[in-house]
Formats: sequence, structure tokens, C-alpha cells
Amino acid sequence: MKVDKPLVIFDLETTGTWVEKDKVVEIGMIKIMPDGKQEQYLKRVNPGMPIPVNVSRIIDITDADVKDSPSFKELAQEILDFIGTSDLGGFNVERFDLPMLEREFFEAGIDFHWKERKIYDAQKIYHIHEKRDLTAAYKFYCNKPLDNAHSAMGDAQATAEIFKEQIDKYGDAKIGIESLRDIDYEKNDMFYDKERKFRWWNGELYPSFGKYSKKSVKEIYDENKSYFDWITRSDFSDEIKALAKNILKGEFPKPPVSSEL
Repeated sequence: MKVDKPLVIFDLETTGTWVEKDKVVEIGMIKIMPDGKQEQYLKRVNPGMPIPVNVSRIIDITDADVKDSPSFKELAQEILDFIGTSDLGGFNVERFDLPMLEREFFEAGIDFHWKERKIYDAQKIYHIHEKRDLTAAYKFYCNKPLDNAHSAMGDAQATAEIFKEQIDKYGDAKIGIESLRDIDYEKNDMFYDKERKFRWWNGELYPSFGKYSKKSVKEIYDENKSYFDWITRSDFSDEIKALAKNILKGEFPKPPVSSEL
């Protein structure tokens, strides 16, 4: 790969996907130099909080694996030194990894101005150049062209065939379409409500909006109970208003067992 200046391609493994609160547990970086030489950096990080069990299953890193690892604050300067003045690249880095890295640096007392650098995001390029419509899905799952695309019956028939292939690939043929029900882009049990106004993190419930998004509902209750009274009188769903009314009575919801967040 030809580069005109050093390029650091990196990836983070984290305790979750909430940029404002989750923590880095592993960072891997490859620095590619203009002369073709490469350097690598790989470190595990103690996040200072439990790694949710469902996350450990995905990233294959447990609390025991990082209990003796340094914190991000302890590694921050050497991470920054490795990056140097390099351009940056990765997969989905603009939406997740870079904001996460910026926040971790900030909490370590270091300003990391990544927006001033050249950024190469492989996911962004992939989504721009490769079709992700029904025709592409039909080709991917059924391995044949969709000849009658954009006719209602043709598209419906193609979608039915795609579902059949998805059941075979991701679900259970004996159960059928029901085996696809729990497949979601982002697990719903991370959130308390359908509108995703409140979400679970590390066993506590947090609002995902407004000035209190960094405080748990229990912390908000202790600090300003009138916040929940405001919710009951404002334009929120009945589900959220019921949550607020219960909290005002000192009744807090328990995190879903399946999420183990």
C-alpha cells in the first residue's frame, strides 16, 4: 500500500458501544511508512469497570484477561507517541473509534484533535461504492440476478427467497421465520424503551438524551427528583411516563438478565 505520509490503521475493542461512557479494553495499531516499513502496537487495557458478559463473548476478552493491564491513562502518552502526526484509518472509525479515542484521551488529560488529520474510513468507502439494495442482497443470498427488480411482485418474491436463505444461514429451519426475530442491528435489550430514550450501562439505567445523560436514574433521583416529574408532564411516550412515575415512588427497574450490561 503506497502512502505519502505515515498512516496508522487502528481498531478498538471496548466494553460497549456508548461513546460517552464505555471504555477501551484493547487497542491495535499498524503504522505504515512511506518507505513501506510497518510498525505494530497492541495493548490490552484495564477499563476500570466490569466487561459485560455478552461483550466478552464477542471480543473474547474477560475481566480476568485485563485485571493486571494498565489503564488507558497510563498508556495514553505512548499511544499518542505511536500515532505521532500520522494520518488515521480504520473501519467505522469516524462514527465510533475516533470519538471513543478522543474521549479516552480527554479523560487522561490529553487533547486529541483527530478532525485536523486526514481520515480514511473503509466502511464509509465500502458503503459509497458497493450497493446495499434488494438487488445486491438477492445476489448475495440467492446467487442470481434479480431480473424483474422494481416490480412489486418481483421484489416481494425476491424478499421471500432472501428470508429463506437467511433462515438457513442465521436461524433455524425447524423454527422458520421466528428464528430471525431476535436478530437486530443493535441489541434491543441495551435500551429500556422502544424509543431508546433510556439505556442500560454497567447494570444501571441512564437517559440517552439531555443534560443528565452522564448520570444514572438513581443519581438523578438523589440529585433532582423534579426531573422525573417533568417527564410525566412532557411529550414522552406512556412507557417513559410510567417509568418516571415509578421512579418518583422509589421503584427502579432491574436490568434485563439477557443483556448482562
